[in-house]
Amino acid sequence: MKKYILYFVIVFFSINHSQSQNKISINISQAKDTINKNIYGHFAEQLGHGIYGGLYVGEKNKTIANKDGIRLDVVNALKKLKVAVLRWPGGCFADNYHWNDAIGPKDKRKPIENISWGNMREDNSFGTNEFLEFCKMIKAEPYLAVNMGGGTVQEAAEWVQYVNHANGSSYITDLREQSNIKEPWHVKYWGIGNESWDCGGHMTVEYYTNLYKRYATFMTSYSNSEGLFRIAVGPGTDDFNWTESLMKNIPLKMFEGISIHHYSVIDWSNKGSSTNFTEAEYFKTMEQAYRMETMIKGNSDVMDKYDPQKKIALVVDEWGGWYESDSGTRKDFLFQQNTMRDAMIAGITLNMFHNHCDRVRMANLAQCVNVLQSVILTNKEKIVLTPTYHVMEMYNVHQNALMLPVTVQSNEYILGDKKLKAISASASKDKNGYIHISLVNIDAKKGQEIKIELGDFSTHNIKGLILSAKNLQDYNSFDFPDKIKPEVFTDTKIDGNILTAKLPPFSVVVLELK
Repeated sequence: MKKYILYFVIVFFSINHSQSQNKISINISQAKDTINKNIYGHFAEQLGHGIYGGLYVGEKNKTIANKDGIRLDVVNALKKLKVAVLRWPGGCFADNYHWNDAIGPKDKRKPIENISWGNMREDNSFGTNEFLEFCKMIKAEPYLAVNMGGGTVQEAAEWVQYVNHANGSSYITDLREQSNIKEPWHVKYWGIGNESWDCGGHMTVEYYTNLYKRYATFMTSYSNSEGLFRIAVGPGTDDFNWTESLMKNIPLKMFEGISIHHYSVIDWSNKGSSTNFTEAEYFKTMEQAYRMETMIKGNSDVMDKYDPQKKIALVVDEWGGWYESDSGTRKDFLFQQNTMRDAMIAGITLNMFHNHCDRVRMANLAQCVNVLQSVILTNKEKIVLTPTYHVMEMYNVHQNALMLPVTVQSNEYILGDKKLKAISASASKDKNGYIHISLVNIDAKKGQEIKIELGDFSTHNIKGLILSAKNLQDYNSFDFPDKIKPEVFTDTKIDGNILTAKLPPFSVVVLELK
């Protein structure tokens, strides 16, 4: 009898112990860093239907509401999302793109062949003027990617003149005036090259560094009195030697950021379906998503050696999930559906960006419309907001807020002999004194109860939103565009300074505390 009693005591203790592992402490007194709004940036490469059919349908289109060819439903959706910065024209496309082929009267522009993505003929009707006006419409800062692979230093320098210098200051600005552009756009953010270790020229870091310094010198005045934010190409893997070489050999006064890329890919040679995936494939995707922590930490450690004052930003200007293109679409157009798996990627990745906002000061989700982990899908006049869209809208309360350091003790999400942290979290305090807490439970089967220690903060005013679904593979389609959308979340209770929240499996929650 005693053995049975002992057995049940052990089992009872084990169950309650395992259920009490999710603990989060919010360290309000240690807060000092701000979550830069540019972490909520996006990426629009000239690829597939990302631009043509996605952002832009042409001035002659009479079936889709547009202004100068730019579709207004996409503009309104992105304004609501509070897109902070938008990167264009690539990606790999950038290193084949010549900006001066796509300005002036549209019937005089040079058609091009998009050799990076499918060898499609494009008429260049969407160029610099259209992109920068689009950014004004959605109230986003533009981020231009310079053609270092197939272009010249002079071409890059003249692009800066075209978009930034005063009217009448040169022949280049006269070209802008001929397009009835009254004032310069004052573009601040410039990426010099893209994946120069791969599609951008298969360069060594030594070659890239020397070439970068030429571009950075001639795109600005000697002292960069224009205040351009020049972003050097960093690694796309955990090759921190590349970062070390940049930090060691480029004077800190010659660059303002280093870019890194990381995709949550199951297997580059067999990426799997965007919707028809197993739990094992989902688990592998989460493993890869969590690798962002290694990428951030490893690069930051190197940068700290040479830049302890953290003047140089870490810019994650490509991130997201990447699967095989959906059936019935062109493989090289990179169109994929967007499920709750993608919501999980977005939630935990943004939490990592928040928690490392001392160094990560810009990020650009790949990509904006109809390509990879899109926030918007379009099909002629139809539009769909994806689960990723909803996560980024729920999370944008963190923009420019004071990051509150969090300590997370999490249960494990276990599959076979592999384990991951089930809970991801971040927190911030906005200018009104409201605290926002973002919580993600990636466990595919188990709900999680989380106890949150608020320290000296006292409240009984709690609001919440949740994004969840019946199945991990669920998504919003053109026939059922609202299958997944945020709902009010009320499964919380407060006891003194302890807030308890219960998250369903694979869900994202944002709490607001007043």
